Amino acid sequence: MPILLMVLFALLLGMGAMGWLVHRYDEVADRLHPQKPVVVRQPVATPRAIPTPAPAAMPIPAEQVDQRIETLEDKVDQLDRKTQTATGEASRAEALLLAFAARRAIDRGQPLGYLEGLLRERFGGVEPQGIATAISASRQPVTIEQLRQQLDVIAPLTQGPTIEEGWWDGVRRELGEMIRIRKADAPSPLPVDRIARARDYLAAGRVDAALAEVARLPQQKAVADWVALARRYVQARVALDKIETAALLQPVPVVQAIDTTDE
Repeated sequence: MPILLMVLFALLLGMGAMGWLVHRYDEVADRLHPQKPVVVRQPVATPRAIPTPAPAAMPIPAEQVDQRIETLEDKVDQLDRKTQTATGEASRAEALLLAFAARRAIDRGQPLGYLEGLLRERFGGVEPQGIATAISASRQPVTIEQLRQQLDVIAPLTQGPTIEEGWWDGVRRELGEMIRIRKADAPSPLPVDRIARARDYLAAGRVDAALAEVARLPQQKAVADWVALARRYVQARVALDKIETAALLQPVPVVQAIDTTDE
C-alpha cells in the first residue's frame, strides 16, 4: 500500500512538472505538438481592360453638306408637286361628279335644288351661258317621254292640209305626194314617214335627229309647240356637254420650285 501511494505520487508529480514545462517554455510545446504552417493566399489581381479610345469624329466637308441640303430640298419640292397634283385631280373629279349630278336631275325632269349654287360657284366663271341654260331647263324640264307623248298627239295633225293653203295648194300637194322622184337611198319626205323616223330617233335618245325630221313637216303651226320643247331639250344637253367639258379640262395648279440659292 505505501508503495502504491508512492507510485501515484510520482506519477502526479511528473504530470505537473510536464504541464509547467509546457506552459513555461514554448519551444518545448512546439516540439511536443508541432503545428502546420498557415499558408496565406495572396489575392490574384484581375487584369483590367484598357478602354479603347473613341475614334475622333471626322468633320464633314462643306460640299457634302450642301449636296445633302440640295437633295432634301428636291425631295420636299417633289412632295409638294405630288400633293398639289393630287389636290387638283380631286378637284377635277369633284367637278365632274357635280356635272353628272346636274345631268341626271335634268334627265329625270327634277329641279337642281342646291346644285344650282354649286354649279354657279364652280362653273359660273367659265360657262356662264351654259349654267344659265341648264338652270332654266331644270325649272321647266323636258323629258324624252314628254316628247314621245306630244309627238303622238301631233302626228294626226301632220297628215292633212295646212291651215294656210287654199284648195288649189291642197290639190297640188296631194298630186305631189302621189308622184315623187327621189334617189333610192334618200329617206321619204312624206309626213307619215318623217313622223315614223322621229319616233325611232326618240326611242334611241337622238332628240336632235327627231327635231330635224319634225321641223321639215309642212304643218309648222301644228308642230310648233313640239318643236319648241325639243329645242329646249337639245339646248339643255348642249349646255350640259359644255359644263362636263369644262370640268374635264379644269387645269391642275402647277407648283413651281422655289429657288433658295443666295444671289
